Amino acid sequence: MNGDGAYNPRTVEEVFRDYNGRRNGMIKALTTDVHEFHRLCDPEKENLCLYGLPSEDWEVNLPAEEVPPELPEPVLGINFARNGMLEKDWLSLVAVHSDAWLIAVAFFFGARFGFDKADRKRLFNMVNDLPSVFEVVVEFAAKKQSKEKSSVSNNSSNRSKSNSKRGGSEAGPEPKEEEVEEEESDDDEEEGDTECGACGETYAPDEFWICCDMCENWFHGKCVKITPARAEHIKQYKCPSCSNNKRGRS
Repeated sequence: MNGDGAYNPRTVEEVFRDYNGRRNGMIKALTTDVHEFHRLCDPEKENLCLYGLPSEDWEVNLPAEEVPPELPEPVLGINFARNGMLEKDWLSLVAVHSDAWLIAVAFFFGARFGFDKADRKRLFNMVNDLPSVFEVVVEFAAKKQSKEKSSVSNNSSNRSKSNSKRGGSEAGPEPKEEEVEEEESDDDEEEGDTECGACGETYAPDEFWICCDMCENWFHGKCVKITPARAEHIKQYKCPSCSNNKRGRS
């Protein structure tokens, strides 16, 4: 364990800076650095912890060997739950435990260096003025999901327009303005009529969808067990039907 345990802030301001640095490091691990964090949390390894460092960095490491430890320890075994739950739920769980650890470290320093009631209250108010790690992680995930839904909606619209263009003649006259408006209206209707290739339900903008690169059918992510996070790592998606057909021919 690193954790910068040798660093001992002694004033309220120093403890708060230490808290904020560790907090920013953990937020980085659970948002912008999430792919690296996911990779390091290998379930095959021993009990792992997420440490935030005063330098606004983070590390995934084994807990301290000395007993009792120099500083309070984060929750153990975050890697074991990685593959057993949805990624967003796993990250939220780690975020909640991270908030608890950050408070524990801050008030450990306060107790160690004799903060009185006024100092403890001032420290708590300074900490409480910041969003929690959990709040930041949930907001980040919501914005990411909204962006992915928008991308799916745009892809669906572009595919609909591409299909309508393929149906026209190559050397025909340019459509009149009224015809263009009708085509755009038809495109919007076609997007709304897109059906999931698995369950048959129509497209809804508040759900994650994924398109098969082989048959070009669209599917609810939940129907084919693909999450937005997992989809980011798929270069060419094949739906279950196309995957089974390929295996059948081989």
